[in-house]
Amino acid sequence: MDERTASGGARAADDIVVVENLVKRYGDVVALDHFNLAIAPGEIFGLLGPNGSGKTTAINCILQLLTYDKGSISLFGQPMGPTRYDLKRMIGVVPQNVALFEELTVRENIDFFCALYVGDRRERARLVDEAIAFVGLEDYASFRPRKLSGGLLRRLNIACGIAHKPRLAFFDEPTVAVDPQSRNAILEGIRAMNEAGCTVVYTSHYMEEVEEICSRIMIMDRGRSVAVGTNAELKAMVGAGERILVEVAALPDGARGQLEALPHVRRVTYTEPELVVQCEQGAHNVGDVLAVLSSARLPLGRVYAEPPTLNDVFLEITGKALRD
Repeated sequence: MDERTASGGARAADDIVVVENLVKRYGDVVALDHFNLAIAPGEIFGLLGPNGSGKTTAINCILQLLTYDKGSISLFGQPMGPTRYDLKRMIGVVPQNVALFEELTVRENIDFFCALYVGDRRERARLVDEAIAFVGLEDYASFRPRKLSGGLLRRLNIACGIAHKPRLAFFDEPTVAVDPQSRNAILEGIRAMNEAGCTVVYTSHYMEEVEEICSRIMIMDRGRSVAVGTNAELKAMVGAGERILVEVAALPDGARGQLEALPHVRRVTYTEPELVVQCEQGAHNVGDVLAVLSSARLPLGRVYAEPPTLNDVFLEITGKALRD
């Protein structure tokens, strides 16, 4: 594990985003508690956390949409402030809630948002055409938003946020309530942006998406960073091993005790007919479990092992209690 991961996001000289000791209070509520963040150029950085963990507050502070009580924020190696329009022109934002003008067409919506960054009409027309092609809306350029499906609206929302070709883009839950085809198109588009040189900050409650596209991930809770690393590093932090699932008609107490005594077993649960054995990483976990069941002469059905998921890590770190 490198120094950046081990320290929870240690700063490097060329980091494109640096947040240090950020504190944000709403009255007596501490929304950000000495929050630190460092993102390198070219990353797709996943920002995860339960509801109320401080993700949106952190992003809004970085974008200078919120004031904060303490700390510092630098973007592109420069101090960020409310009037740093030179830095803001290099940033794209795709909000969770679709933000469009119903009276404008697809092309007109994209042109309006692009005009906030690009004054030259000829250059803007080229960028708008590229953004329409990028999200695959060529056949809908003259449509108004009310005629678009949910997936098309999401893609239009993305085009409005990235038409000016930002160097840094924030995507907040961009695939909420879209069909699998639209979700796949959105994720492929984000990868393409990243490959073209855009650093991406990505928030989502869909863990499989974050696991699929993010180069590094931070888990936030109660306004602080509680874990930072690659997908593999996060799993190693909590010792998340494989889950072994076995169909078995019964599980005598003696066999259960032997399973729980195995060196790499963390948890054994049985709900007829499914036995689930949660293990730490080990070379012979499946063989050890099957040896115990075979010695008890238990008839077995299907047997399969599942690798740990990011969702397992997230719940291990933040707990399973419901959040508001």
